[in-house]
Amino acid sequence: MSVVRRIIPLLDRILVEKAVAEKASRGGVLLPESAVRSVNEGTVVAVGPGTRNSDGSLAPVGLKEGDRVLLPEYGGTKIELEKKELFLYQADDILAKLE
Repeated sequence: MSVVRRIIPLLDRILVEKAVAEKASRGGVLLPESAVRSVNEGTVVAVGPGTRNSDGSLAPVGLKEGDRVLLPEYGGTKIELEKKELFLYQADDILAKLE
């Protein structure tokens, strides 16, 4: 079992693996680091159960594992596992679901 599968986010938190920025142009030219911009999208790796409403019922998160999402430029808690960079966000921080 991988380490990522053993991490279960709490409440309305979402574990995301960010997409990797392309380091070469479409023509095959290698781009310098200063020209590579950050990618603000990623794939959901794990989702918490949700939050409790005022009446005590569970309000589930509207995302599931495998969904592609649009992320804010800043934010999230960085976690490094098995040479992978993962980020933990609250559901309210996710900007959109990509199809």
